[in-house]
Amino acid sequence: MAPMVSGQEKESNMARLLGSGSAGIAELAVFHPVDTIAKRLMSNQTKISGSAQLNSVIFKDKAAASVGTKFFSLFPGLGYAAGYKVSQRIYKYGGQPIARDYLATHYGKDFESAFGKKTGKAIMHSTAGSLIGIGEIVLLPLDVLKIKRQTNPDAFRGRGIFKIIADEGFGLYRGWGWTAARNAPGSFALFGGSAFAKEFMFALDDYNKATWFQNFVASIAGASASLVVSAPLDVIKTRIQNRNFENPESGFRILSNMAKHEGAGAFFKGLVPKLLMTGPKLVFSFWLAQTLIPTFDGMLKK
Repeated sequence: MAPMVSGQEKESNMARLLGSGSAGIAELAVFHPVDTIAKRLMSNQTKISGSAQLNSVIFKDKAAASVGTKFFSLFPGLGYAAGYKVSQRIYKYGGQPIARDYLATHYGKDFESAFGKKTGKAIMHSTAGSLIGIGEIVLLPLDVLKIKRQTNPDAFRGRGIFKIIADEGFGLYRGWGWTAARNAPGSFALFGGSAFAKEFMFALDDYNKATWFQNFVASIAGASASLVVSAPLDVIKTRIQNRNFENPESGFRILSNMAKHEGAGAFFKGLVPKLLMTGPKLVFSFWLAQTLIPTFDGMLKK
């Protein structure tokens, strides 16, 4: 068994649970309306030619309502979002360090030999993130229900969550392949961008010793890289998931229709709003998790 690479951080699983869970709850409380806007823009298949049309895409049937009504219309699917987002952040931010520990213990020297000490450590973080990202498809049904609630509430047709699960079964995993294909490079870039920033911008040997500011900058690097890399597959994934249950469409057909009718730019629809709105959300939760996990770890060891 190969030893861990030098400088490898090691936190308790309880600290990982508390830190990642707190980050997920805080992200949900602050950014759910932003997520709804981004999903609705990605689901829109027409060219937006003016503010009135943009207003109708974002607020749907509440476009002509008061400001307060418009704002609260951006909170559909909050219950599903809570179940999905908190579970996802615990799994992703808390799970990546576990995968990283495994790789460090069994393959740490291999990464060092192949890429060098500093680059090897950063790529090991990236690889652990990618593996966790692929496994994230286990949470896909909650994501599907959240997105449909945000973008296509008619798909529910008065059915509750248990009725939908009973009726749809494994249909709730529709698009799992595209989700895995999107998550693998996206999570690689998220954790890799952060690790490379800590390694080469701040020369940190132990990433857990990063300051709040260093974690913030590293989170911006990781989140930006992740959003750009995963953008095309994220658009396809969202369109697969927002359709009515009884009228599904394959990812390959969506890809073909997008290329034929909307052009190459369609694969990056919503990227600017995502960088401006979803980007800060991802930066916020990732930064908070990276900061809170070692903080909780220090508190638990006292």
